[in-house]
Amino acid sequence: MPTPFTPWTALAGGLLIGAAVLVLFHALGRIAGVSGMVAASIRPATPGPERAWRLAFLAGLVIGPLAVMAVLRVPLIQPSPAPWPTLLIAGLAVGIGTGLANGCTSGHGVCGLSRLSPRSIVATAVFMASGVLTASVVRHLVGA
Repeated sequence: MPTPFTPWTALAGGLLIGAAVLVLFHALGRIAGVSGMVAASIRPATPGPERAWRLAFLAGLVIGPLAVMAVLRVPLIQPSPAPWPTLLIAGLAVGIGTGLANGCTSGHGVCGLSRLSPRSIVATAVFMASGVLTASVVRHLVGA
């Protein structure tokens, strides 16, 4: 089933992401790269205060949508039609890719582009091209 087009909620979500990025950057001087936050929060050598803000940010990514669902009484989280093994392989591929690219789509695409980082511009172009290519192959060759 296709996802409905919701421009106003998408705009609101984008503004909230931008606000979170700004607050994190101006308050702590940190980039909001989610894969980096996850990696550093589970790394034993990460100092307590560093781990604390990272875990708080990550918790907010989970708690925020749950709070909105509770208040508005609308489902924001939809189950994936993909089977668990596919999701596991995809997650591992993303993890490997973020390691190779020295960051994820949130770090490069949201934060890096806003700082006009050349590395992030290239990384985001590669992410987007890979996504378009993958979607085209899956849709037209595999037929899913």
